[in-house]
Parts: sequence; C-alpha cells; structure tokens
Amino acid sequence: MSRTPAAEVPRVTVIGAGVAGLASAIELAERGVPVEIVDHGAGFGERAASWYAGGMLAPWCERESTEPAVTTLGELALDWWPRHFPETVRNGTLVVAPPRDTAELARFARRTERCERIGENRIAELEPDLAGRFQTALFFADEGHLDPRKALAALVARLTELGVPIRFDVEASEIAARNGADRIVDCRGMGAADELPELRGVRGEMLLIRSHEVRLSRPIRLLHPRFPVYIVPREDGLYMVGATMIESAETRPPSVRSVVELLNAAYAVHPAFGEAEIIEIGVGVRPAFPDNLPHLVESGRTIHFNGLHRHGFLLSPALARELADRILQPLPMETRP
Repeated sequence: MSRTPAAEVPRVTVIGAGVAGLASAIELAERGVPVEIVDHGAGFGERAASWYAGGMLAPWCERESTEPAVTTLGELALDWWPRHFPETVRNGTLVVAPPRDTAELARFARRTERCERIGENRIAELEPDLAGRFQTALFFADEGHLDPRKALAALVARLTELGVPIRFDVEASEIAARNGADRIVDCRGMGAADELPELRGVRGEMLLIRSHEVRLSRPIRLLHPRFPVYIVPREDGLYMVGATMIESAETRPPSVRSVVELLNAAYAVHPAFGEAEIIEIGVGVRPAFPDNLPHLVESGRTIHFNGLHRHGFLLSPALARELADRILQPLPMETRP
C-alpha cells in the first residue's frame, strides 16, 4: 500500500467510533497518516447505529429500493471486509415470499441485478431447513454478510496494531477548540445534525433471537407488501431479525406492533422460530440525507462523512477510501456554509 512522504502527511482526528469512523481511520492509518479517534460515548459500540446493524453486504439486493450508486459503491465492501474481518461470510442472499406473495419476487427481480430464480429443490440444497417451505426464491450468489459487533471489534484491533489511539468521553466541542489536527473527520451520524440540517433520522428496530432448532447459513429476506423483513444468521444459533424503517429520530424502545411483526415474519420463514429465545431488542437511528446517499461535506478543515442511511457496513469502505484519497490528494469537494 502506498504511503505519503512524512512531510506532506496531515494529522487527522476522527470523531465517532462507529463503522464510518473506524473504516476512515483504517484507510488513513494504512497510508501512513497520523490519526486519532475520539468519541463522546463512555465505551465502544453500544447504543450506536452500527451496533444494531444487520451486517448484510448485499449491493444487488439493495438496488431494489436505492439509487444505482449504492450498488456501485457497495461492491467494494465485498473485498474490503474479508481483508479486515476474515470471518466475513460470502455465500449469498436468499429472497423468499409466501405463496400468496410470489408476485413480489418478480417485482424484486425486475428492480435488482445478478440474481437467479430457483425452485424448491435448489432452495432445499442451499437451506435444508427451508425444504418444502417455499416454492420459488431469488438467489443472489455473490453477496455476503458479517456480524457487525465482531467486525467493529476487528477494526479496533487493527487500529491498535497501527498505533491509532481511541479516546472516549470526548465531546465534539472540545475537538473544535483544538489546534493539533490539520483535518477533522466528523463521523457522528445524527450527532452532527446541528451542523448538517438536511440530515434526518431513519429509525430501525431489531431483535436478536436464539434458536438451535433452525439452521440458516445466509441472510433470508422475506418479501411482504407491508413489512419486508430480513433474518441474518450469526454464530451459536443467534439470528438478527430486522428491517423496520420508520421516518423518525426517536430512540424510544420499539412498539409492541413492531416486535410482533418482526416475530411473525420470523415465524413465517420457519415455525420453529416460535420457540426461539429473545436475547435483545434494540433501536438504531440511522442518518440520511434527502437523496438517501452518503456524502463527504467539507466545512473549513472539517470533513463530514455522513448519511449512510441503512447501508453503513456496505458503503463505509468505499466512502472511507474516497475520504482518504481526498485528504491526501485534495480535490474540489462539496461545500456548505
């Protein structure tokens, strides 16, 4: 990896220890940039939007409801994450629908790319526990997934190897008053809404359940006209169930209706989920710009890396790489007053 001559290297402070901040710090530090990370929280990870993410690396599935840029930028994640987190799994995504909603599969296929329509036998080969449960499905063979919490820990370990300090209980106002850093990278998500008034909160609700009666090896997306849901496997019988998207920055606990809908969706995928243990119920508020795409926004010596919406793990690698390129080889950037 190329490194910039020491005399030309800026010193960078990254605000925010979520996936955007950690990925940005890695891209900078691996190129020889002196970087530190600060975060206002008392410790790593918990209560951040990254903590409650699904961890799906699904650029072609996401094309169904996003701009083409999400697919283009997201493809990079399928190479970046295995290099930084070897436990990344790349064995595809399976999209299913109840028999009465199979028309949803055709609509989904028309709006996405690089999928194969498969029948019952192939479904059973891919996921034996779903044998006989769905007549047809879409298989996105090139996609992947990861456990977000373990992936974040792996990034922290890599930053430790690189000698990057991470300090907690540091407010952004303290950083603004400091003169030590040449550039500040603000990755605070909704915490930066006062400086980025176009940001809005998109609330996501999730369940973490454990079942030893169901074994799935890849994310399962259940299509439903009202509440499409995904189930993402993790180790030791854990499954993350999510996909609620509510236009709200409220951080209150999920409603009974939301939890019931998530549980019903899991039960529709396999009735044995009805006996699963509920391990955790969580809420994450994701930051989004009006176009639902992430942006690098420059204001003085600060670059805001924000607006990942519901694609934090998918899009952070590409935006972090672009951020590092621009810091080391300054180019005209989007500016705001």
